[in-house]
Formats: sequence, structure tokens, C-alpha cells
Amino acid sequence: MQEQEIKKIYLGTLREIDPIKTFECGQCFRWNADEKGDYWGVARGRAAKVVTEGEEVYIITTQYDYDHIWKQYLDMDRDYESIRLGFDGGEYLTKCAEFGAGIRILQQERWEALCSFIISQCNNIPRIKGIVEKLCLGWGEKIEFEGREFYSFPSPETIAALETEDLAPIRSGYRAEYIVTAAKAIVSGNLDLEALAAANADAALKGLLSIKGVGVKVANCALLFGLGHMEAFPIDVWMKRALKEHFAPDFDPKSLGEYAGLAQQYIFYYARSGGGET
Repeated sequence: MQEQEIKKIYLGTLREIDPIKTFECGQCFRWNADEKGDYWGVARGRAAKVVTEGEEVYIITTQYDYDHIWKQYLDMDRDYESIRLGFDGGEYLTKCAEFGAGIRILQQERWEALCSFIISQCNNIPRIKGIVEKLCLGWGEKIEFEGREFYSFPSPETIAALETEDLAPIRSGYRAEYIVTAAKAIVSGNLDLEALAAANADAALKGLLSIKGVGVKVANCALLFGLGHMEAFPIDVWMKRALKEHFAPDFDPKSLGEYAGLAQQYIFYYARSGGGET
């Protein structure tokens, strides 16, 4: 493909896509802000930069990469405002949704999402990011963009060819076995992520839970952020606290409908941000 010109492409206002809220809400680990507050990220073997000018948000990339990668990755064809305003989950959820306006659910590569959330177990975001970057540096392919070097996320085939001890340099601890096991399951066909994306959420959850090292929280994160199941509702300590304090004991996430996962992100971001307090 002929090299294309890097362009600045308009994405929307901060109410439509807020880079801080979207990239810092715990759903992804390969976007980082520079000293100016611009976000640099990598997905599907490409790098891009997202910048904010006043209330407007732009992506720096080629038109081809925007049309074929970033538009889908950033979920730009979905009307988040209509979904946000349509939730009927009570006053607290309404408050969370308003506070979180601008969050978008990234449509991440399936294997990358699963592997990243395996790494996330009993971990904090800075350390997760560090492990993921070491994994990419060690086994990904180099990407050059705007004078910087990045590395793609290694394929399951690449990781499946390794032994657990080969991952010692990334210092992922006990998670190394789970990473290699999941990659081998994909390569062998025992785990078909495309099929799970097309299946209903319950069947997809069951399929993910069959893999060693994948528990309910990791599986739901993979469903929501990698397999496109927008109804998935991951629950961690932040969510347990918010649900206990603000929802009825018999609350069922399924009551929030097909976009329960977006509601989860609004609640999670609001709770982790101190309830909007500074």
C-alpha cells in the first residue's frame, strides 16, 4: 500500500469522546499521555495520537487507518448520548452517566484484550501497563509513527510458541502460565474468540471460563472490551462497593439492557474518581 499522508481528523466534542475518560477508565493499557496531554496509542499494528483542542477532539493518523482501524476501534458509529440518556437505573446511575459523558467502549483486538486482562489480575494499572509494554517490546513488531517507536501486540501464535519461563523478563509472575495457556488454546482451536464474539454472552462467558487462569471478572472484561458484548458487566472491588452502597441487594445488571457494560463504565469511573469530588 502506498504511504499516505498523516492527517488531523475530527472525532467530536469532549461530550462525545473524552480522551482522558476513555483512556484512563481502566479498559485499555496501551494509551499514554505526553507532557502536553496528547494521547499516543497502538492498536492492530498501527499507532495514532489523539489530541484535544478546547472542546474538540482529533486523531492524528492517515485517512486509510482511520477508515479501516480507528473508526471501528473508537466505536465512532455508535450514538453514546442516546444510550446514556436512555438508562433507567435510578438517580445514582444518572449522576454517574452524566459525570462519565465522553467515555467510549473501545473495540479492542480480541486476543489483546483477553491477554491484557489476564495480566490485570490482582494488579494495578501502572504495573499492568508496564508488563504489557514489555510483552510487546519483547515479541511485537516495531512501528514507527511521528518520530516515535512503538511495538505491536504479539500474536497468539508468537506467544504459543513460548514456554512459561520465556516470559520471565516481563515479570508477570504466576500470570505467565495463564498467558501462554490462553495463547495455546487459541492456536489449537480450543478457544475460538471469533465464535465467542458471535455467540450469546452467557455461552461466550462459559467458553472463556474454560481457560485456566480466566475467572469471572477477567472473562467479563474480555467480553466487554474485546468480544463486543456490550451487556457484559465486570465487577471488581470498586463496583462491589458502588453496588452495595447505591443499588438494591437484588440488583441484576441485566436489568440495564444491552448496554449494561457502558453503565458499568460510568459507575466505575465515577466511583474511582471519588464521586466527582476534588
